[in-house]
Amino acid sequence: FIPREVIEKTKETMEALQKRNAAIQPSLAIIQVNWIYPVKNLKNKTISLCVGINMDFAIVKEVLKLNEDPGVHGLYLHLPPASTTSRVLTALKPEKDVEGLNHFSDVSLEGKTVLVLGGHGTLEVTLRCLIERNGMVAITSHWTSKNLKSEVCSSLSIIHSIWLLFLLQSPVLLFIQKNVVHSCTRWLQERQYQPWNLSSINLQPQTPVPSDIEISRAQTPKPVDQLAKEIGLLPEELEVYGRSKAKVRLSLLDRLQNQPDGKYVLVAGITPTPLGEGKSTVTIGLVQALSAHLKLNSFACLRQPSQGPTFGVKGGAAGGGYAQVIPMEEFNLHLTGDIHAITAANNLVAAAIDARILHESTQSDKALYNRLVPSVNGVRRFSPIQISRLRRLGMDKTDPASLTPQEINAFVRLDLDPSRITWHRVVDTNDRFLRKITVGQASTEKGQSREVWFDIAVASEIMAILALADGLEDMKTRLARMVVGTSRGGQPVTAEDLGVSGALAVLMKDAIKPTLMQTLEGTPVFVHAGPFANIAHGNSSVLADKLALKLVGQDGFVVTEAGFGADIGMEKFFNIKCRASGLQPNVVVLVATVRALKMHGGGPNVRLQTTELLEFSGCRSNLRKQIQIARLFGVPVVVAVNVFKTDTQAELDLVCQIAKECGASDAVPCHHWAQGGRGCIELAHAVNAAATRSNNFQFLYNLQLPLVDKIRAIAQQVYGADDIELSPDAKAKIDYYNQQGHGSLPICMAKTHLSLSHMPEKKGAPTGFILPIRDVRASVGAGFIYPLVGTMSTMPGLPTRPCFYDIDLDPVTEEISGLF
Repeated sequence: FIPREVIEKTKETMEALQKRNAAIQPSLAIIQVNWIYPVKNLKNKTISLCVGINMDFAIVKEVLKLNEDPGVHGLYLHLPPASTTSRVLTALKPEKDVEGLNHFSDVSLEGKTVLVLGGHGTLEVTLRCLIERNGMVAITSHWTSKNLKSEVCSSLSIIHSIWLLFLLQSPVLLFIQKNVVHSCTRWLQERQYQPWNLSSINLQPQTPVPSDIEISRAQTPKPVDQLAKEIGLLPEELEVYGRSKAKVRLSLLDRLQNQPDGKYVLVAGITPTPLGEGKSTVTIGLVQALSAHLKLNSFACLRQPSQGPTFGVKGGAAGGGYAQVIPMEEFNLHLTGDIHAITAANNLVAAAIDARILHESTQSDKALYNRLVPSVNGVRRFSPIQISRLRRLGMDKTDPASLTPQEINAFVRLDLDPSRITWHRVVDTNDRFLRKITVGQASTEKGQSREVWFDIAVASEIMAILALADGLEDMKTRLARMVVGTSRGGQPVTAEDLGVSGALAVLMKDAIKPTLMQTLEGTPVFVHAGPFANIAHGNSSVLADKLALKLVGQDGFVVTEAGFGADIGMEKFFNIKCRASGLQPNVVVLVATVRALKMHGGGPNVRLQTTELLEFSGCRSNLRKQIQIARLFGVPVVVAVNVFKTDTQAELDLVCQIAKECGASDAVPCHHWAQGGRGCIELAHAVNAAATRSNNFQFLYNLQLPLVDKIRAIAQQVYGADDIELSPDAKAKIDYYNQQGHGSLPICMAKTHLSLSHMPEKKGAPTGFILPIRDVRASVGAGFIYPLVGTMSTMPGLPTRPCFYDIDLDPVTEEISGLF
């Protein structure tokens, strides 16, 4: 007998679940052998297994798979006695155990006698197995047994603690239904936003400050699965790469879609020296201060370093001193392979272009068609991507035999003009001799030689797409619409026309997931995407920011970094990234250093000069201008003065004073390099205060403005130019992009980072100049137009003495030296 209240309560719980979560359907998976066990009112997933030698292994494998399936809320084992083994029962997760088969695990019953009353078949065998595995003696009996009374008395102290006893004479399915609904309820509760339980790692700063790599190795990071649990990630949302890093699945966005976002902080900088001014260290120091010291949830979102600067001039980008991402070697070298995936995908497109040109030049329409749409086992059909091409050509056909000769010609001939191919190969190394090369010189290429270019890998449009996509479907769509060149008839040719976009999505399917790491003080960091700011849009991914904003909670902070100066990375963050994401920042942190301000005051690069240069030319020119740029967008600005040991207190006070006079809501010195998060507490308080102020965020220009006017708005309002000057090629390209319907895209200027102008030697805040636009290109997949200013190169070169002179590996300990 099942009490009516049990049935009604289960029904009410199920209805309440579906009222709150319309998409949720309690789901029961049944593993069975050779018979059907129907269950009503539940979404069932029935798995039938064939009897055989490896039956035990097959059942365990299926149980383990269903254990990790978030769509399965209960698991019922409907097996014959021979298959209900101890190994099978051990594999079953208790939270999905709707029969209570693992309920003995928390009860100490060693040496007791247990009576299994009324049991039969699978359930009896299961209970006996569990009882005996826990060191007890199992006896079975039936309701008709003559010795029932004595048997019950001898085991009375145990029999009442085993709730399954009551199932044996009741309709089992209703109890299973009740348990599945309860399991689904628990499953949903676990997937609600969970408050953080972050355990920070103590720092013990030393004086003098050791090298970055010594500091990194002195700190033992938490296991990444522990960090993930502390910030509310579920095990199924994590793909672990070793001990200290993991990919985070995008399903997190669906789970926390109703969770309010935290506060959004952008770290930008003044025009830097060639060595950089420490935006990454400020970003890391700030989140260490917020989380480890002020106990406010915070996440840093950083770009993945390119091998180019790591082995070239600048070195890695893991931060420095006591404000680092650890392990710094893993951060700077390969990480989880995203840049390699981008390189592979980019160069697959390049190979497809040249192969297609070769085959079209050497084959008839009929031969091309037969090879592009082959007969397989006597059946000829178009692939889905070929169907898409037919639709774009206006052909509503699916039978390959139905195309006319004219339609076949249009289908097989991309007719790419070799002189108008815009797609470049890439490599993640500074290699100046690949800036222009000749390919196709082997005799097998049948005279199809042409000049081509290499870019640094992070300048690939695929990198920009990775950083701007809001999901796998969006990334796939963007990859498909990438324009690789123009046909002789003047039409754009896309990656989808080449038939390669599906393969690109496959290569990029793991790269789209942000990588979770941690700071020296154990606070979380997302590392994802790495476009350069001078030749791309220079910001980490939209997805990393969105995931982090959900995880930190409404009162938490996400601190993301824009590359180079505010005139480049920050302007692109606002006008490109914020348009793509729909997110609006609460605060801008503008990083400045005394050494850079002295340089802008007229001193040589990275050399100390007088306070007069600092005040009248440095602070009141470049710093003032960069603050004004940030305020153009209506966002409060906090100036963070990254302190060097050579700075005097008078210099620091002067910079902070002038920054406030120039419009900053606050300005504070930061000692994170020497002290870690504790040295950034004042900045954390300033950011927290600024985040509560009114925010009048606005874009610099309307997308419907003509392309020339959008370029002019950036040149005049951000750079300080009097006007722009378009080369004939630039004018022709703009006309062409307007004809193709791309005139409403935002602008991504490719410009030197060493000056507000196009002239690297012009420091401070130059005025009275004309900004030359020598070329204009389109990243249609990424969704922006990028003008090339001056002599900007998309492939850096190595200096006379690159960083790799100092990088080495100890073959015994496998320790890396020389990264910093």
